[in-house]
Amino acid sequence: MTVLFTGIINDLGEVFDVQEQAAGLRRIKIACGYDPDTIDIGASIACSGACLTVVARGREGNRAFFAVDAAAETLRVTNAGGWKAGTKLNLERSLRLGDELGGHLVSGHVDGMADLIAREDLPEMARMSFRAPHALVRFIAPKGSVALDGVSLTVNETTGDTFSVLIIPHTLAVTTFGALKAGAQVNLEVDQMARYAARLLEARE
Repeated sequence: MTVLFTGIINDLGEVFDVQEQAAGLRRIKIACGYDPDTIDIGASIACSGACLTVVARGREGNRAFFAVDAAAETLRVTNAGGWKAGTKLNLERSLRLGDELGGHLVSGHVDGMADLIAREDLPEMARMSFRAPHALVRFIAPKGSVALDGVSLTVNETTGDTFSVLIIPHTLAVTTFGALKAGAQVNLEVDQMARYAARLLEARE
């Protein structure tokens, strides 16, 4: 069964332990607000946009946590390679049948990383401009959707390899975007519908 997310963040987690494992795996413990008794081993949780499998969960003192193993490929193509104790993560549990689809369908399969090149704080929101990998630009269009560090956002403008989004105060308050500064790298997942549309056009050509 395909695991899906919506890009609507429901918890802000914090990495508190990172351990190197065999075969290039890295085990990452993430403090969270979820009741660990409700998290199944083998469940999928989107951690700043990357779909990762729960391998352990429980409590240490008064802190609830779950642990995931990040493989070498995940560490290479996402910003998980830079996660360390204190890193804040946007968390979303997988979509269940009957759940409200508040954002857009997100797979948790990160396509690449986008660089935050400018942030402008406005009275009611923040405008953030990103540079996307050139191969992904064709999937990003004004009024289309993208997932950045797991957050479902609407593209405001595009110019060459750059695009901008507007972040409302609620999103700034409940996600990592409130503290995001120019120079940061975020996980980028393009809209699945844009990908399918491009593939259909390629097939016709």
